[in-house]
Amino acid sequence: MNVNEFNIIKTLAEEGNMRKASDRLFISQPALSQRLRSIEKEWGAPLFIRSSKGLIPTPAGEHVIQFAKETLARYEEVTETLQAMVHKVHGTLKIACASIVGQTWLPAVLKEFVTEYPDAKISLMTGWSSEIVRALHEGEAHVGIVRGHSDWKGAKVHLFRDHLYLVDKVIRSVDEIPETERPFVQFKSDSDYYEEIREWWRRHFQSSPGRQIIVDQIETCRQLAVNGIGYAVLPSITLREDDPVNKIPLTDGDDRFELTRDTWLIGYEQALALPQVEAFKKIALRHAERVK
Repeated sequence: MNVNEFNIIKTLAEEGNMRKASDRLFISQPALSQRLRSIEKEWGAPLFIRSSKGLIPTPAGEHVIQFAKETLARYEEVTETLQAMVHKVHGTLKIACASIVGQTWLPAVLKEFVTEYPDAKISLMTGWSSEIVRALHEGEAHVGIVRGHSDWKGAKVHLFRDHLYLVDKVIRSVDEIPETERPFVQFKSDSDYYEEIREWWRRHFQSSPGRQIIVDQIETCRQLAVNGIGYAVLPSITLREDDPVNKIPLTDGDDRFELTRDTWLIGYEQALALPQVEAFKKIALRHAERVK
């Protein structure tokens, strides 16, 4: 079997459907069926059972699928090593990024990256911090971008710090919060963001918010605040100059921001040494300077 055939087996296993696999591989279904029959003949055993529910791996197929995945992963590692040897920025840059950064700051960074390095490819996944760390551990990403307090033990580079604001269409001062009947819209994830805001609340108020709305996406939180549904505490990276809301800085008596969020670039030293990752890091740091 060659690399293309390993990729066919891997794609068929992931999709479990001949039509979806053919679309993803950009070949016709009849041609894909013929390739699969040829591969099965080479192995001397059927690899998939065709059923009305799709493709089901046989016991032999499970072994071949695992072998195909391991071979492709190793092939990619060797390819990247050879690319690093010739010091040319190409190959795939695999990024795992916090969703909020992927929605706001990262697109401009990637635009500059692909413009400067058109031979490079980008693989991007967004999610929560725990998902980003898992992707790094399992080799699914070269570099991660996380928010908040990071206990990552590998290489870690600080990108930028943004401040948190109370955002609302009606409330103009933190002092108005105890008297309002408006709901407090909060974003809850697996990060420490939610707990930091709760701790800030306890320092300033004796009772819990009278009404609360809890969401699992920070953009939903922002949209509810911007559309007047309630008030929220949001980092400056999410706010736009033309948002029709009051943006109240959460500062202490010395006008220092009480709540901030740090953004970090993390990864393993070996991956960060790859040319495409080094190039991305340089561009990311340039953009980070504009946030500070």
